[in-house]
Amino acid sequence: MVARPGCSPAGQSERAGPWARRRWQQEPEEHDYPAAASYLSLIAPSEVVEATVSALRSAPINTHKAKDVLGASQLPLLPRDNKHVDHDLHKIAKNKPLSPVLIIRGHLTCGIPAQIADGYHRVCASYHVDENVNIPARIADYPR
Repeated sequence: MVARPGCSPAGQSERAGPWARRRWQQEPEEHDYPAAASYLSLIAPSEVVEATVSALRSAPINTHKAKDVLGASQLPLLPRDNKHVDHDLHKIAKNKPLSPVLIIRGHLTCGIPAQIADGYHRVCASYHVDENVNIPARIADYPR
């Protein structure tokens, strides 16, 4: 892959500085998948959860702006003083990379929002720093 001038390998603008380029890990952490499964088990039966987590593991990583992830999920922006958002903001301040988020695609015509299966606090922390920052995410569809 040939890098375009002015862009980092992750596709983030060089203008964002080293903070944006080093902000994210290459892959989700292994414990993110059981966390996603735990959340999904509240809204789907176990066979759907297993298939969805499997789809998340194999989904490519794409980037989306923090404001778009929040908008598609229809979740509120958690405040900076939320314990977990604050924890992620401290990681960002110390240039510690965050894990990419895991998302289940919504359904526009049915009015079903996207589900942030893991990483909601990371999305909110990122939004507080810059609503236009690109967030890497694995996105999967619910099995049909």
